[in-house]
Amino acid sequence: MPKVLYEKRDRIAHVTLNRPEAKNAIDPETHELLWATWEDFRDDDALDVAILTGTGDAFCAGADLKTFIPPLMGATPQWVRDNVRTGLGGLTRGLHRIYKPVIAAVNGWALAGGIETALACDIRIASERAMFGSFEARRGYHHGDGGIVRLVNTCGAGVALEMLLTAEPIDAQRALQCNLVSRVVPHERLIEEAEKTAHQILRNSQVAVRSAKETILDVIGRPLDDQLRIEALNGYASADAEETLGLLQRFYDKTDAGRAGSHQTQLG
Repeated sequence: MPKVLYEKRDRIAHVTLNRPEAKNAIDPETHELLWATWEDFRDDDALDVAILTGTGDAFCAGADLKTFIPPLMGATPQWVRDNVRTGLGGLTRGLHRIYKPVIAAVNGWALAGGIETALACDIRIASERAMFGSFEARRGYHHGDGGIVRLVNTCGAGVALEMLLTAEPIDAQRALQCNLVSRVVPHERLIEEAEKTAHQILRNSQVAVRSAKETILDVIGRPLDDQLRIEALNGYASADAEETLGLLQRFYDKTDAGRAGSHQTQLG
């Protein structure tokens, strides 16, 4: 069986890490397969959203400690410079500017590079069985593929310091409290909930969705005046006139079934 399963259905790319015997750890072959998968997702005009999950009881245990990490101990400075362009699995760094949304359906353990991979996704939905951990300090190193940066940006320095310095895991409910995941769902409904979220994204203008993601990535860490300028430039330049006027007409005519979202039935 392939180490990465890749299916395309109804504008959704289903990407599944498939090394259950190794807790879906990313070895060099899996790394290359993920790169190719994310490049295809980026370039396929028939796809607008991706869902990433794992087989078995793990989402991803990170880089394979037997095949991926030991060779790096003799890495040359040139390799280190080259690696800056190619983060683990591509999505963590290098292909992180794919503006199509990616949803992580975290089905179990997300450790080390696995939590980095989950953090590199745009929306994280956790099974009640999910566990998250940054165990690198136990092995003599720390995150190098976006784990520290995204954990601080998403959860704050306090949570990042606790997780990284103690190298202790947190469960799904603590992850929800820390803003690490958007919600926690029953394990058997995880993919259903991820697909529901994907379809909520798909009902929207994909031009607007991708511009919004681009804007969020662009404003992180910038001074307020820069953030406001980027948002205004992107927001007022993002609309496709024909699409926007058509969608507005549906709103005026009250024919948009999702006009008030899925939690309300009426609006104005």
